[in-house]
Amino acid sequence: MAKKGKRYADAETLLEEASSPSTLEEAAGLAKKTATASFDESIDLDLRLGVDPRHADQMVRGAVVLPHGTGKETTVLVLANESKQAEAEEAGADYVGLEEYVDRIQNDNWLDFDVVIATPDVMAQVGRLGRILGPRGLMPNPKSGTVTMNVAETVEEVKSGKIEFRVDKHGNMHTAIGKASFSAEELADNARAFLKEVVRLRPVSSKGIYLRSITLSATMGPPVSVDRSTVLTETR
Repeated sequence: MAKKGKRYADAETLLEEASSPSTLEEAAGLAKKTATASFDESIDLDLRLGVDPRHADQMVRGAVVLPHGTGKETTVLVLANESKQAEAEEAGADYVGLEEYVDRIQNDNWLDFDVVIATPDVMAQVGRLGRILGPRGLMPNPKSGTVTMNVAETVEEVKSGKIEFRVDKHGNMHTAIGKASFSAEELADNARAFLKEVVRLRPVSSKGIYLRSITLSATMGPPVSVDRSTVLTETR
């Protein structure tokens, strides 16, 4: 087992001495205190869900706009025909085009972007990129709102803090909800918005406890457990 660094051990001691958090604000405040690195650490939200993603009807995926953004500049690629390209550029997309970008991704493995938005009429061409974009969670998908004719609106949402999420094969979900420089209230607002959407998307076939565990953590810090019952009250 790898030896824990002093900073991580100190953060664990801090959590042991603190009272157990009962609200998202309290958990966010503790996670912020463990962020002692020289850079602005991300604050991550991790969930374990009571679903079995091996069954298609228990797959949880979607998108949500975080009210305070992510604290990270998101690079957006829009794949569309000429009729939609000017709209995408005006909305602030970083890269806009079609054939040239499809070729760069397919032939050069070019991946200098965080989100791909495509219009429905070009998906036949974009589909060729599935084996490259799919495993990285970058493939445009109607369920996450990244296959759309509302290009400008979608670009603006992504730039202002819209994130996509998807449960992994083990029933876990991980996302960054901001930076350590955010206030505890801002982090809690973002976490609450994310959790509300995850709860809303609970599959009908999911039985028993749905939100099995919830933790917040800084990039270099230990996890802070969040009271599940409080979160359920806050997200109703």
